Amino acid sequence: MQLVIVESPTKAKTIKQFLGKDYIVESSFGHVRDLPQKELAINTENNFEAKYVIIPKAKKNVAALKEKAKKSTEVILATDEDREGEAIAWHLVKALDLDESKTKRIVFHEITKEAIENAFNNPRGIDMNLVNAQQARRILDRLVGYKLSPLLWKKVARGLSAGRVQSVVVRLIVEKEREIQNFKIEEYWEVSGDFKTPRNEKFSAKLQKINNKTIDKLEIKSEKEADELLKILSGQNYYIADIIKKEISRNPLPPFTTSTLQQEANRRLGFSAKQTMMIAQQLYETGFITYMRTDSLNLSQKFIGESADYIKNNLGNNYSETRNFKTKSKGAQEAHEAIRPTEISKTPAQLKDGPNKNHFKLYQLIWQRAIASQMSPAKLDATSVDINTKDDKYAFKTNGQIIKFDGFLKFYPSSTKEEILPKMEKGESVDCIKIGHLQKFTQPPARYSDATLVKTLEEKGIGRPSTYAPTISTVVERGYAERVENKRLKPTDIAFVVNDLLMEHFTNIVDYNFTAKMEDDLDKIAEGKHKWQEILKKFYEPFSKNIAVKEKELSKKNITEEKTDKICEKCGNGMVIKVGKFGKFLACSNYPKCKNTKKIDSHGKEVVKEKPQILEEKCPDCGANLVMRQGRYGSFKGCSKYPVCKYIKKEAQKDLNLVCPKCKTGKIVIKRSRKGIFYGCNQYPECDFAFWGKPVEEKCPKCGFFLIEIKNGETKCSNKECDYTKD
Repeated sequence: MQLVIVESPTKAKTIKQFLGKDYIVESSFGHVRDLPQKELAINTENNFEAKYVIIPKAKKNVAALKEKAKKSTEVILATDEDREGEAIAWHLVKALDLDESKTKRIVFHEITKEAIENAFNNPRGIDMNLVNAQQARRILDRLVGYKLSPLLWKKVARGLSAGRVQSVVVRLIVEKEREIQNFKIEEYWEVSGDFKTPRNEKFSAKLQKINNKTIDKLEIKSEKEADELLKILSGQNYYIADIIKKEISRNPLPPFTTSTLQQEANRRLGFSAKQTMMIAQQLYETGFITYMRTDSLNLSQKFIGESADYIKNNLGNNYSETRNFKTKSKGAQEAHEAIRPTEISKTPAQLKDGPNKNHFKLYQLIWQRAIASQMSPAKLDATSVDINTKDDKYAFKTNGQIIKFDGFLKFYPSSTKEEILPKMEKGESVDCIKIGHLQKFTQPPARYSDATLVKTLEEKGIGRPSTYAPTISTVVERGYAERVENKRLKPTDIAFVVNDLLMEHFTNIVDYNFTAKMEDDLDKIAEGKHKWQEILKKFYEPFSKNIAVKEKELSKKNITEEKTDKICEKCGNGMVIKVGKFGKFLACSNYPKCKNTKKIDSHGKEVVKEKPQILEEKCPDCGANLVMRQGRYGSFKGCSKYPVCKYIKKEAQKDLNLVCPKCKTGKIVIKRSRKGIFYGCNQYPECDFAFWGKPVEEKCPKCGFFLIEIKNGETKCSNKECDYTKD
């Protein structure tokens, strides 16, 4: 019996379909070994030797896999084809005590019968260059995190973290916010006219030129200037000064890479980068798409041929045009493919009525984009018309376009719209119906969305496509940014403090070019051109020396405190603005002798606390009245004599009359935490079932757990192991 090991149970289930009875397919459930959490585990004095341990939650599974490996005639490692997958394979060899010379390693870009058979016919050994590149990244990030984060705890606030790519992302978000803060809004006016042809057809145009000079966007700065122009233009006679017609071709976009998929899914579907990659992983593991971590634009000749046949059969020969795209990304592996459907015959319709609507949405996007890349260009007739006063002193312009042939737009619609102009002849007069003006204001730059942040990271060569989603997610989870309107990323107060500290004292950690160069070095390790220990040594020696210097030099007071003219009403000392993990607040400068603190808003103004509401209810400990107070976790009842009496009334947990689906005995109740309200079993800690969304009456058709409402308006299963979602 041969044992095949993959990372996920879903992937294992899909692969089983293509293998015979002589194979057992098991899952490692991701990584099985890693650096231990509570120690550095890197011997910086001995060539950066790493101490790996079996991940606690993987111990049971590793033991089971080890027993199955002993009973198998051959072990085949079929983890993903990237650095992470290669590292998982290597760690499995070590954790299961496998004989590396007798262990086969196979890779494939898609989970299809043909690809699996080809992989089994062409096994290889572990690629240690890829493993070393992954090791170098992991150790590098551990060194930065475990050396720099404690410094932030001492000099800024406990619980903070720093990371090699994470801190650069924070810098980008902070710098964008400062652009917005420093932006000066300017008023300007737009002048336009409504006209009518001799055939009584109407159209509109904008003022474009004055005295044969194109006017700047901000040239008309006030309503007075706009009114003066209106007086002049309203009494003029107009004619068609020029008509320019030309045919424009619009070519289809290439198929998706990891980066462009994250960007387009964010723009069109509103998915975060993390959400996109999670869904793409599931589509890959169920055999719908090729491997989703790629920066190549290649398409297999088989897919190109199938696409041509599909397009010709369904749309006609004139819609088909075979294309090969050249990858611009530096370091792209051309042996890989772009993200595409594994089979043309697997249409999005197969997922439309499935339990997870997001699978359908993302797959439809991938399917349409891949096929559209092999379609004919769209042909548009573009027309530009100049409307001048008779003396040619003032000129208006209007543009229109007509889609002559939709080409790829038939399959992959874009924002292209028809703007149809009436028939006009050069030199003919037109009547001015009305001249109007519109007040406008310049807009500050927009905050980063996941799409624009991913695009910027890619342009600067920071990180790699596979790291974008987890890095953005980490920045939000660790309190450096929050999602505001339209899910845009806004930095928190602490992000400004940490970024400024790193910019001043650890320049290379947040330097764009330095970070990009480090990515290039990691790529060269993967290619066998660099030794990973040398790259780490070159970085670590100056970094560790700088850490030691800054430990002594930096003062927490200078970094986190800002003087004010306010006086502490409790002790008479001055108040200062401090920055903690959860933002800015006013505090007495005489701390810790005086612990007076006050909340402030985003403008630095003191937030006046409402007086506690006095209740009729008496304190059982001292007899004083109870009051309703506001705390970190919401409202609660406490003694009015606090801090002399510290009685707090424990409110009964509200029973939702729902039986816990996990333990079958407990009840689901409303609970509170520092993050807000959540729902959980009242038998905790014996049962740890909990979820954040509000439960609804329906139950999951797949597993029977509660369905819950989530923020984006969808309903999903409360069972973390179930992927059921419905709109």
